[in-house]
Amino acid sequence: MQYTAKELARLVKGTVEGDENTRVWKPCKIEEGCEGGITFLGNPKYTHYIYEQRASIVIVRKDFVPEQPVDSTLIRVDNPYLAVAVLLHAFNERSKPPRGRSCSSRVGRGSKVGKGCYLGHYAVIGRHCRIGNNVNIYPNVVIGDNVTIGDGTTLYAGVKVYEGVEIGRNCIIHAGAVLGSDGFGFAPAEDGTWNKIDQIGNVILEDNVEVGANTCIDRASIGSTILRQGVKVDNLCQVAHSVVIGRNTAMASQVGIAGSCSVGEQCIIAGQAGLVGHITVGDHVTIGAQSGVTHSVPSNSTVFGSPALDATKRRKVEVILRNIEQLVRRVEKLEGK
Repeated sequence: MQYTAKELARLVKGTVEGDENTRVWKPCKIEEGCEGGITFLGNPKYTHYIYEQRASIVIVRKDFVPEQPVDSTLIRVDNPYLAVAVLLHAFNERSKPPRGRSCSSRVGRGSKVGKGCYLGHYAVIGRHCRIGNNVNIYPNVVIGDNVTIGDGTTLYAGVKVYEGVEIGRNCIIHAGAVLGSDGFGFAPAEDGTWNKIDQIGNVILEDNVEVGANTCIDRASIGSTILRQGVKVDNLCQVAHSVVIGRNTAMASQVGIAGSCSVGEQCIIAGQAGLVGHITVGDHVTIGAQSGVTHSVPSNSTVFGSPALDATKRRKVEVILRNIEQLVRRVEKLEGK
């Protein structure tokens, strides 16, 4: 599919600088720009590429001032990253999902499937489920009994949804994710064995939630594990039983959240961070990569490290640690005197 600079500028609410009839048909990296390609300049450290590459169109910030002549047509926008998200969606052929039901798919007794849905090969829907309109269920998806899925949601190949899970509208569940498996609940017996505690709750995903590939979200022991509207979870994450995650919070790959933890709204949890159970993380909190969060965190905080500390305090600790060898030698000299 081809677009002109004028059409793309209208799509991203930008302004064209150069030939508005320039045509492009593929996105590309700025360092690999070529004729017919569209790229963007979002990070200043890549600025030198804009003078070297040959992309037909480059998306830049409105306040970008070139230091050398630029051969490409420019589209100036407020936020290049947001503009690229819009453009990639336009170029993405996958945004036009298939339709129809495979003859090898199965729908259980008492279940209702809405209009415009796609059921891929060997997709299985259990009994008494409610599947909304325009839902895309790719091959080898297994959906248990009494599951509810809202309009416009997509479940990619191999997703497993246990019984009683509720998924909202316009959610995206990527391949291999598991929703509603048992929470990790065991009671120690006197003889050293473990007695399983039945997990009779469920998982609730509100609207516009995205769950990454091979991520696991456990059902609550009692009540619900809840991901509020707009939550974004990367690949290979673990959300344990009875966790509640607030609206528009995003977490990167390999984050682990232990049971009964509460995370607020619009938080950012970077990769490989771990949160212990039964703590509360406030709203607008940023947790750095590989952090170990062992205590509750107030709203509007930034923490990192293990154990995680307030960013200001953690930086002071890191400075001390970097100089620890020198400090030890000074102490040894003083003790010698």
